[in-house]
Amino acid sequence: MNNFHAVVTITLRKGILDVQGKTVEHALHSSSFSSLSNVRIGKHVEMNVVADSEESAFTQIDAACKALIANPIIEDYHITLHKTEVA
Repeated sequence: MNNFHAVVTITLRKGILDVQGKTVEHALHSSSFSSLSNVRIGKHVEMNVVADSEESAFTQIDAACKALIANPIIEDYHITLHKTEVA
């Protein structure tokens, strides 16, 4: 069995209004950062997984994202995996 560290980045889909992002964008514009635009706020989730292969680890995390971690109706997610050594 191999150990993997996963990072999942979750963002609202492009067509979904990001109220939090818009609020931050307005605050930035009020604070002399008017050149910044299209602010989107997301989530960053990290976890470890034990699996036979990287493909198996990815499949487990993808299933967890679809079932519980992300809302696939309004959110997109990206999974990054790194093999880790047991200390």
